[in-house]
Amino acid sequence: MFTELRNIDTAFRQIKRFCYLLIAANVLIVGFALYKSYEFADRAQNRVRILYNGKVLETFLSDRKHSKAVELRDHIKTFHEDFFNLVPDEKQIQASVTRALYLADESAKRQYDNLREKGYYANLVAGNISQHVNVDSIALDMNQVPYAFTCYATEKLVRATSTVTRRLITQGKVRELNTETDNNPHGFLIQDWEVTGNKDIDSLNAKP
Repeated sequence: MFTELRNIDTAFRQIKRFCYLLIAANVLIVGFALYKSYEFADRAQNRVRILYNGKVLETFLSDRKHSKAVELRDHIKTFHEDFFNLVPDEKQIQASVTRALYLADESAKRQYDNLREKGYYANLVAGNISQHVNVDSIALDMNQVPYAFTCYATEKLVRATSTVTRRLITQGKVRELNTETDNNPHGFLIQDWEVTGNKDIDSLNAKP
């Protein structure tokens, strides 16, 4: 009889120990699941998308400082391409420059007005001249706000009889607008923009 009682007591202790282990395992599993769910929710909230070269890239807010430099350079590059890539067509010139002016303040508008008053765009159309710019590099100072930049580019003026290559250098600053629009997807604005250099470096005559 005593042997049976001891066996029952031993079995009870084993079942009790097993229940404790099962409860502890369940607590660990539930805790791990909750931790992962909160981690996933936090990552989802901190995930942002940026537009670069016309492509949507995904990044995280913790990487915002690094991605901001990429966005700033793309904003500056897009502005210069829209402002300087021109064909001998009045409507195209107007449309391209208008897109650029959404990305900058009145300093860019003054540059445009000066060129227009001097007959620069009329000469492009009359001379059937195409203008293309290739941004070579952008020096950006991320240690001050607004962010100062210097843009180095190669500009080509293509005529029926010749192609002139110029070294284009501009500088300015970029500030954040904290809002994005269809016309300004990065939410930055170029200010105090000016052309500091635009010299001919090569001229190639077309073959007769």
